Amino acid sequence: MAAVRRKFGDEYQAVGLARCSARRERQRFVDKNGRCNVQHGNLGGESSRYLSDFFTTLVDLKWRWNLLIFLLTYTVAWLVMASMWWGIAYLRGDLQQAHGDSYSPCVANVYNFPSAFLFFVETEATIGYGHRYITERCPEGIVLFLFQSLLGSVVDAFLIGCMFIKMSQPKKRAETLMFSRAAVISQRDAKLCLMFRVGNLRNSHMVSAQIRCKLIKSRQTPEGEFLPLDQCELDVGFGTGADQLFLVSPLTICHEINSESPFFCLSQRSLRSEQFEIVVILEGIVETTGMTCQARTSYTEDEVLWGHRFLPVMSLEDGFFRVDYSQFHATFEVPTPPYSVKEQEESLSQSSLLNSPFEKKSRREQVCPLDCADATGEKSKLPAKLQKISSRKEGLPPRALRMSSCNTQKNFSTGDLLEIEEISPMSDGEDSDHRMQLKGLKINAKALTQSTSKLELQKDFPGMGTLEVKLEDNFPAKL
Repeated sequence: MAAVRRKFGDEYQAVGLARCSARRERQRFVDKNGRCNVQHGNLGGESSRYLSDFFTTLVDLKWRWNLLIFLLTYTVAWLVMASMWWGIAYLRGDLQQAHGDSYSPCVANVYNFPSAFLFFVETEATIGYGHRYITERCPEGIVLFLFQSLLGSVVDAFLIGCMFIKMSQPKKRAETLMFSRAAVISQRDAKLCLMFRVGNLRNSHMVSAQIRCKLIKSRQTPEGEFLPLDQCELDVGFGTGADQLFLVSPLTICHEINSESPFFCLSQRSLRSEQFEIVVILEGIVETTGMTCQARTSYTEDEVLWGHRFLPVMSLEDGFFRVDYSQFHATFEVPTPPYSVKEQEESLSQSSLLNSPFEKKSRREQVCPLDCADATGEKSKLPAKLQKISSRKEGLPPRALRMSSCNTQKNFSTGDLLEIEEISPMSDGEDSDHRMQLKGLKINAKALTQSTSKLELQKDFPGMGTLEVKLEDNFPAKL
């Protein structure tokens, strides 16, 4: 880094850090090391709840307070118990009289407070030098000895257990779990995604490792309620199982930005004015101790790089895979649309509407499009004599043919078709075939029938009467 600065000058800054230093660093909800910046105040009478769970309170204290409590507890206990032994010797007069063969004191060779303190320590630590000992002619000393043994066991169990749990806590295990300094937004599998990287520095695995993401952002409800630091879940593969990690090598965690994502309306321009914080929580069981470990970090809007991607850190060596952690935080720019997913979907929908063919229909095609289409489609289904009638119409002008075909097909009713069936003399074989065709024509004619009002409106068109007269002249005699 120093060589690069000498080459490009003091104005050089790493990718993604220039924007971070340009804006004033705001208060975080969760620090990069995972510490939550929350303090509880004005508890009032609720402070007594800490004493009800005194053991957990001791474990949660910092190490300096734990060591201070540990030393003070043993020192005070030893001084109190030594004072009690000294008091028994003082009350019995063992301190003033010489301990000869004819005199039997409560505790042999206890002459003052230091000797009483040494006797207590030797008894408590089970050292047993043999110079100071309790005699059988001191019942009060026997009772105090039993009390001392019970009290010492309780104090040892409490303080040593507290220190053991304090030391075995897997908080320091989280120090070997790494998170990338910045998160990136780029396309993956043709989808805009928010990504960050996690890694494990130890060879021991994290059993049942699971990752979760929370979006911390203040918002206001439609009812006007203000929600400070509202928490919203970010989907990192909960439905597909991608949140369950096999953390042997560094992994890139991906959050797909879609219509259900809180970043659905986030674009490169709006990212500069947004204020949010992404809290990442990695949980798992430490393989060596079997205790649950949790590692946390956070990303503010200044630490989200638009249009970047992480550099690969895995390489294949001779017989193993090598992880280069020097490139763990490195990113490079990639082409990424600066628009939000919402804007991209809207532009795609608009372009699809513009590219779709627009059919322009004439006024007459809009009035009777289905009728004319049915009439032309059913032409091939007519009997031979009716097909001859339709073929004679081909000599008419196109405009008259269109008008006449629509009107003639609509003016046919079921009664007219029945009359046609009764008039036409045919043989038995031909009669059955034509009756089948006429049945199909009846069904189509029912669909083409219209009300009297619509038929009267069609007859009012100019030139329709003359066209019908011409068409009737072309019909055979039977029709």
